[in-house]
Amino acid sequence: MEIQVHIPDNTKGDWSIKTFEISKEDAKFQNMRASFSSGPQAYYIPGIYKKLCRNGKVIMSNTRDEIQDHMHFIRKARGNVLINGLGLGVCLKAVLEKPEVESVTVIEKSQDVIDLVSPYFDDLRLTIIHADALEYKPPRGERYDCVWHDIWDDICLDNLETMAMLHRKYGRRCDWQDSWKRDWLKYQQRRERDSIWRSTY
Repeated sequence: MEIQVHIPDNTKGDWSIKTFEISKEDAKFQNMRASFSSGPQAYYIPGIYKKLCRNGKVIMSNTRDEIQDHMHFIRKARGNVLINGLGLGVCLKAVLEKPEVESVTVIEKSQDVIDLVSPYFDDLRLTIIHADALEYKPPRGERYDCVWHDIWDDICLDNLETMAMLHRKYGRRCDWQDSWKRDWLKYQQRRERDSIWRSTY
């Protein structure tokens, strides 16, 4: 699936949005390199993309491989939706295109990211709140049909602790929720525990 992000290249504070290209040669090299990696397997497709960076480090992009990480949420999205983390607005754009989505609330910690991205979303169903997802308190009695958590810069096992906190927080407030790469991290955690168990016994 392709999700085009029509946000101009710009910089605000530590954050920037930049256009980049994956050539056929780059894609071939990166796919070969990824085949030898033990981490999450990326698949690169040539094209023109956007990336969101903090202090020069890529935090997210709209490459097809990265979009694939969010597809189960995008398919589930309906009714009253909450997204923790604005990023480039890739997930936001996709869910706002669904007629079954009645409202979307986005919680974003960085005002600079909000300033860079939010002016390019004009939809009465959308509310963007400047707050830390871990500290934000939803209005009393508010319920969501779907909640998606995507506030982490990197994929690491340490993320599971904050994922668990968010899942407890919204457990009784939603019909469905998930976090970016949570299943993959839990799988890695099980592998690590099995490895320790085997080396001990």
